[in-house]
Amino acid sequence: MYMVNLPLTTLSQIQTCATTGKVSFTYKALRELALLELGLDEADVCDILKSLKASDFIERKRSKLSEEWLYIFKFYVDRTLVYLKLILREDCIIISFHEDHPHD
Repeated sequence: MYMVNLPLTTLSQIQTCATTGKVSFTYKALRELALLELGLDEADVCDILKSLKASDFIERKRSKLSEEWLYIFKFYVDRTLVYLKLILREDCIIISFHEDHPHD
């Protein structure tokens, strides 16, 4: 694993997917979203994606299953630090969306 800056084109692609409704969620991500108990739904996550900043980006790494890039972000919603992992294809696929636990 290595740190890398997020290309602005990648951030723009994520925001475009969110703006045009090209966002899908894995079952795991939807379950994690509900477990957050922040009252967020899929539309709220799209709003969050639209407002992501390069400074929210943590790292990218290769998926062990598909070899695709996984983009990982951390940001606050209210006072909760949220961990977001996604893949970009023709759309944005939310893989994981949960409270971040620094010791994990």
